Amino acid sequence: MTVDINYVQNLTKDGQVYNDLDPKVVAARNHALKTVRAYNNKVYHQNDYDYQLLRPLFKQLGSAPYIEPNFYCEFGFNLSIGDNFFANHDVVLMDCAPITIGNDVNIAPKVGIYTVNHVEDPVARAHHQIYARPVVIEDGVWIGAGVNIVGGVTIGQNAIIGAGSVVTQNIPANVIAAGNPAKVIRPLKNH
Repeated sequence: MTVDINYVQNLTKDGQVYNDLDPKVVAARNHALKTVRAYNNKVYHQNDYDYQLLRPLFKQLGSAPYIEPNFYCEFGFNLSIGDNFFANHDVVLMDCAPITIGNDVNIAPKVGIYTVNHVEDPVARAHHQIYARPVVIEDGVWIGAGVNIVGGVTIGQNAIIGAGSVVTQNIPANVIAAGNPAKVIRPLKNH
């Protein structure tokens, strides 16, 4: 089955409930999985960071990316990534809704950005009903190791998210935030 990007994007619009096992959703996920596996294997076995494998998968991949394996994304076509992007090992971008990442963003190891969530109703959940909300990470953000970011969140320009944090709300620009849930600790010095 070929990937029907328009169908999947319409199905997964902001907050709309859909079936995670819809055959066209599964086909899109499998295509992305095949692509990121090829990328990760090429890095591991040939030390070749071949971004030409990822560019057709992503909506946008800016100049000078650096993405360590094991990198994973859900679909890829909902990912817009700016220039000078750095993703350390084991970054997961569950782009069921759009994930927009600005320029000069650094992401530490074992970070997960999850736009998707299961519905609360147990019967609907048993029937694979989920929904997704977008995530925006503005220019200059640094996300520490082991951070989890949920759908519907914007992280403001130059913000720093402390290691191990869970981001469930918007974080303003030019601050350090940490904790579970992440809260602003203080403004950045000189801002």
